Amino acid sequence: MDKVSFGHEQVEPAEKTRRVGGVFSSVASNYDLMNDLMSGGQHRLWKDQFVRRVRPRASERILDMAGGTGDIAFRMARRGAEVTVADINPDMLAVGVERARQRGLDGLVWAEENAETLSFADARFDAYTIAFGIRNVTHIDRALAEAHRVLRTGGRFFCLEFSQTRWPGFREAYRGYSRFLVPRIGRVVARDADSYRYLIESIERFPDMDAFAKMIRKAGFGNVKAEPILGGLVAIHSGWKL
Repeated sequence: MDKVSFGHEQVEPAEKTRRVGGVFSSVASNYDLMNDLMSGGQHRLWKDQFVRRVRPRASERILDMAGGTGDIAFRMARRGAEVTVADINPDMLAVGVERARQRGLDGLVWAEENAETLSFADARFDAYTIAFGIRNVTHIDRALAEAHRVLRTGGRFFCLEFSQTRWPGFREAYRGYSRFLVPRIGRVVARDADSYRYLIESIERFPDMDAFAKMIRKAGFGNVKAEPILGGLVAIHSGWKL
Protein backbone atom coordinates (compact mmCIF):
# COMPACT_ATOMS: atom_id res chain seq x y z
CA MET A 1 0.00 0.00 0.00
CA ASP A 2 1.32 3.45 -0.93
CA LYS A 3 2.42 5.62 1.95
CA VAL A 4 1.12 9.15 2.57
CA SER A 5 2.64 12.19 4.20
CA PHE A 6 2.24 12.98 7.87
CA GLY A 7 4.08 16.27 7.99
CA HIS A 8 7.50 15.44 6.58
CA GLU A 9 7.18 11.73 7.39
CA GLN A 10 5.86 8.99 5.10
CA VAL A 11 3.46 6.67 6.90
CA GLU A 12 0.79 4.08 6.15
CA PRO A 13 -2.64 5.66 5.42
CA ALA A 14 -4.25 4.17 8.53
CA GLU A 15 -1.37 5.48 10.63
CA LYS A 16 -1.86 9.01 9.28
CA THR A 17 -5.57 8.92 10.08
CA ARG A 18 -4.82 7.75 13.61
CA ARG A 19 -2.06 10.28 14.21
CA VAL A 20 -4.04 13.22 12.80
CA GLY A 21 -6.86 12.23 15.14
CA GLY A 22 -4.42 12.35 18.03
CA VAL A 23 -3.21 15.79 17.00
CA PHE A 24 -6.67 17.31 16.97
CA SER A 25 -7.78 15.59 20.16
CA SER A 26 -4.71 17.11 21.78
CA VAL A 27 -5.26 20.66 20.54
CA ALA A 28 -9.08 20.83 20.59
CA SER A 29 -9.47 22.80 23.82
CA ASN A 30 -6.91 25.42 22.77
CA TYR A 31 -7.54 25.37 19.03
CA ASP A 32 -9.17 28.78 18.65
CA LEU A 33 -6.81 30.53 21.06
CA MET A 34 -3.83 29.12 19.17
CA ASN A 35 -5.33 30.25 15.86
CA ASP A 36 -5.53 33.78 17.26
CA LEU A 37 -1.94 33.69 18.49
CA MET A 38 -0.46 32.11 15.38
CA SER A 39 -2.22 34.42 12.90
CA GLY A 40 -2.38 37.58 14.99
CA GLY A 41 -6.16 37.27 14.82
CA GLN A 42 -6.15 37.40 11.02
CA HIS A 43 -7.79 33.98 10.71
CA ARG A 44 -11.04 35.69 11.73
CA LEU A 45 -10.78 38.08 8.79
CA TRP A 46 -9.94 35.22 6.42
CA LYS A 47 -12.99 33.30 7.60
CA ASP A 48 -15.23 36.36 7.21
CA GLN A 49 -13.97 36.78 3.64
CA PHE A 50 -14.48 33.07 2.98
CA VAL A 51 -18.12 33.15 4.11
CA ARG A 52 -18.75 36.25 2.00
CA ARG A 53 -17.58 34.24 -1.02
CA VAL A 54 -19.83 31.31 -0.09
CA ARG A 55 -22.85 33.66 0.18
CA PRO A 56 -24.97 31.38 2.34
CA ARG A 57 -28.67 31.96 1.87
CA ALA A 58 -31.69 31.31 4.03
CA SER A 59 -32.85 27.69 4.09
CA GLU A 60 -30.15 26.31 1.81
CA ARG A 61 -28.40 23.20 3.05
CA ILE A 62 -24.66 23.48 3.62
CA LEU A 63 -22.20 20.83 4.74
CA ASP A 64 -19.29 22.32 6.68
CA MET A 65 -16.71 19.56 6.63
CA ALA A 66 -13.92 19.50 9.21
CA GLY A 67 -16.07 22.13 10.90
CA GLY A 68 -14.87 21.18 14.36
CA THR A 69 -15.24 24.15 16.66
CA GLY A 70 -17.92 25.81 14.52
CA ASP A 71 -16.16 28.99 13.39
CA ILE A 72 -17.41 28.80 9.80
CA ALA A 73 -20.75 27.17 10.64
CA PHE A 74 -21.72 29.90 13.11
CA ARG A 75 -21.13 32.59 10.50
CA MET A 76 -23.28 30.76 7.93
CA ALA A 77 -26.04 29.86 10.36
CA ARG A 78 -26.45 33.53 11.28
CA ARG A 79 -27.36 34.12 7.63
CA GLY A 80 -30.16 31.57 7.80
CA ALA A 81 -28.47 28.58 6.21
CA GLU A 82 -29.23 25.06 7.45
CA VAL A 83 -25.72 23.92 8.37
CA THR A 84 -24.50 20.41 9.09
CA VAL A 85 -21.15 20.51 10.88
CA ALA A 86 -19.14 17.37 10.19
CA ASP A 87 -15.78 16.37 11.60
CA ILE A 88 -13.91 13.12 12.02
CA ASN A 89 -12.78 14.12 15.50
CA PRO A 90 -15.34 13.89 18.34
CA ASP A 91 -13.25 16.11 20.63
CA MET A 92 -13.35 18.97 18.14
CA LEU A 93 -17.10 18.48 17.71
CA ALA A 94 -17.60 18.57 21.48
CA VAL A 95 -15.89 21.96 21.62
CA GLY A 96 -18.13 23.21 18.81
CA VAL A 97 -21.32 21.95 20.43
CA GLU A 98 -20.45 23.73 23.67
CA ARG A 99 -19.58 26.95 21.86
CA ALA A 100 -22.91 26.79 19.99
CA ARG A 101 -24.74 26.31 23.30
CA GLN A 102 -23.02 29.36 24.76
CA ARG A 103 -24.06 31.42 21.73
CA GLY A 104 -27.65 30.20 21.72
CA LEU A 105 -27.27 28.60 18.26
CA ASP A 106 -29.43 25.50 18.44
CA GLY A 107 -30.27 24.89 14.79
CA LEU A 108 -27.01 23.25 13.75
CA VAL A 109 -26.64 19.54 13.02
CA TRP A 110 -23.44 17.93 14.32
CA ALA A 111 -22.10 14.73 12.74
CA GLU A 112 -18.99 12.61 13.19
CA GLU A 113 -17.94 11.93 9.60
CA ASN A 114 -14.88 10.91 7.60
CA ALA A 115 -14.47 13.28 4.62
CA GLU A 116 -13.44 10.34 2.43
CA THR A 117 -16.54 8.22 3.15
CA LEU A 118 -19.48 10.50 3.91
CA SER A 119 -22.74 8.88 5.02
CA PHE A 120 -24.93 11.50 3.32
CA ALA A 121 -27.05 10.78 0.25
CA ASP A 122 -26.12 11.92 -3.23
CA ALA A 123 -27.03 15.53 -4.11
CA ARG A 124 -27.94 16.29 -0.48
CA PHE A 125 -26.39 19.76 -0.16
CA ASP A 126 -26.42 23.14 -1.90
CA ALA A 127 -22.88 23.99 -0.78
CA TYR A 128 -19.88 22.24 0.74
CA THR A 129 -17.32 24.16 2.76
CA ILE A 130 -14.06 23.09 4.35
CA ALA A 131 -11.70 25.50 6.12
CA PHE A 132 -8.16 24.56 7.12
CA GLY A 133 -9.07 20.91 7.09
CA ILE A 134 -8.45 19.33 3.72
CA ARG A 135 -4.68 19.19 4.10
CA ASN A 136 -5.20 16.82 7.05
CA VAL A 137 -7.28 14.35 5.03
CA THR A 138 -5.45 11.11 4.28
CA HIS A 139 -6.59 10.89 0.63
CA ILE A 140 -7.49 14.36 -0.63
CA ASP A 141 -8.75 13.06 -3.97
CA ARG A 142 -11.32 10.85 -2.23
CA ALA A 143 -12.54 13.76 -0.10
CA LEU A 144 -12.99 15.90 -3.21
CA ALA A 145 -14.89 13.10 -4.93
CA GLU A 146 -17.20 12.82 -1.93
CA ALA A 147 -17.74 16.59 -1.90
CA HIS A 148 -18.79 16.37 -5.54
CA ARG A 149 -21.10 13.43 -4.85
CA VAL A 150 -23.07 15.02 -1.99
CA LEU A 151 -23.61 18.31 -3.84
CA ARG A 152 -26.65 18.83 -6.03
CA THR A 153 -26.16 19.94 -9.63
CA GLY A 154 -25.33 23.63 -9.42
CA GLY A 155 -23.93 23.17 -5.92
CA ARG A 156 -20.90 25.12 -4.73
CA PHE A 157 -17.59 23.88 -3.34
CA PHE A 158 -15.48 26.24 -1.24
CA CYS A 159 -12.20 25.49 0.49
CA LEU A 160 -10.12 27.83 2.65
CA GLU A 161 -6.61 26.50 3.07
CA PHE A 162 -3.01 27.49 3.56
CA SER A 163 -0.87 27.47 0.45
CA GLN A 164 2.52 28.92 -0.53
CA THR A 165 2.89 32.69 -0.61
CA ARG A 166 4.46 34.09 -3.76
CA TRP A 167 5.68 37.27 -2.12
CA PRO A 168 9.50 37.18 -1.94
CA GLY A 169 10.88 38.11 1.43
CA PHE A 170 7.58 37.47 3.16
CA ARG A 171 7.80 33.80 2.16
CA GLU A 172 11.13 33.36 3.90
CA ALA A 173 10.07 35.36 6.95
CA TYR A 174 6.90 33.30 7.36
CA ARG A 175 8.79 30.04 6.96
CA GLY A 176 11.17 31.01 9.74
CA TYR A 177 8.33 32.13 12.00
CA SER A 178 6.23 29.02 11.41
CA ARG A 179 9.06 26.51 11.79
CA PHE A 180 10.68 27.94 14.88
CA LEU A 181 8.15 30.05 16.78
CA VAL A 182 4.84 28.24 16.28
CA PRO A 183 5.95 24.99 17.99
CA ARG A 184 7.29 27.06 20.88
CA ILE A 185 3.97 28.89 21.21
CA GLY A 186 2.23 25.51 21.12
CA ARG A 187 4.45 24.21 23.91
CA VAL A 188 3.74 27.22 26.15
CA VAL A 189 0.01 27.69 25.47
CA ALA A 190 -1.23 24.20 24.57
CA ARG A 191 1.62 22.23 26.19
CA ASP A 192 2.04 20.44 22.88
CA ALA A 193 4.86 21.48 20.56
CA ASP A 194 4.76 18.31 18.43
CA SER A 195 1.16 18.77 17.25
CA TYR A 196 1.87 22.30 16.09
CA ARG A 197 5.08 21.20 14.44
CA TYR A 198 3.01 18.70 12.45
CA LEU A 199 0.44 21.36 11.52
CA ILE A 200 3.19 23.57 10.09
CA GLU A 201 4.75 20.64 8.22
CA SER A 202 1.33 19.77 6.78
CA ILE A 203 1.10 23.30 5.36
CA GLU A 204 4.52 22.96 3.75
CA ARG A 205 3.56 19.65 2.16
CA PHE A 206 0.19 20.80 0.83
CA PRO A 207 -0.03 21.40 -2.97
CA ASP A 208 0.30 24.99 -4.16
CA MET A 209 -2.72 26.85 -5.53
CA ASP A 210 -2.33 25.69 -9.13
CA ALA A 211 -1.77 22.05 -8.21
CA PHE A 212 -4.74 21.97 -5.85
CA ALA A 213 -6.97 23.65 -8.45
CA LYS A 214 -6.09 20.80 -10.83
CA MET A 215 -7.17 18.28 -8.18
CA ILE A 216 -10.51 20.06 -7.80
CA ARG A 217 -11.07 19.97 -11.57
CA LYS A 218 -10.13 16.29 -11.70
CA ALA A 219 -12.85 15.60 -9.11
CA GLY A 220 -15.39 16.90 -11.64
CA PHE A 221 -15.88 20.53 -10.65
CA GLY A 222 -16.14 23.35 -13.16
CA ASN A 223 -15.45 27.09 -12.98
CA VAL A 224 -12.59 26.37 -10.57
CA LYS A 225 -10.92 29.44 -9.10
CA ALA A 226 -8.25 30.21 -6.53
CA GLU A 227 -8.28 33.55 -4.72
CA PRO A 228 -4.95 34.25 -2.99
CA ILE A 229 -4.67 36.05 0.33
CA LEU A 230 -1.31 37.48 1.43
CA GLY A 231 0.21 36.46 -1.87
CA GLY A 232 -1.12 32.91 -1.54
CA LEU A 233 -0.19 32.18 2.06
CA VAL A 234 -3.90 31.40 2.32
CA ALA A 235 -6.24 30.76 -0.61
CA ILE A 236 -9.97 30.47 -1.17
CA HIS A 237 -10.62 27.71 -3.71
CA SER A 238 -14.01 27.34 -5.34
CA GLY A 239 -15.77 25.24 -7.92
CA TRP A 240 -19.24 24.31 -9.11
CA LYS A 241 -20.89 20.96 -9.72
CA LEU A 242 -22.12 21.46 -13.27
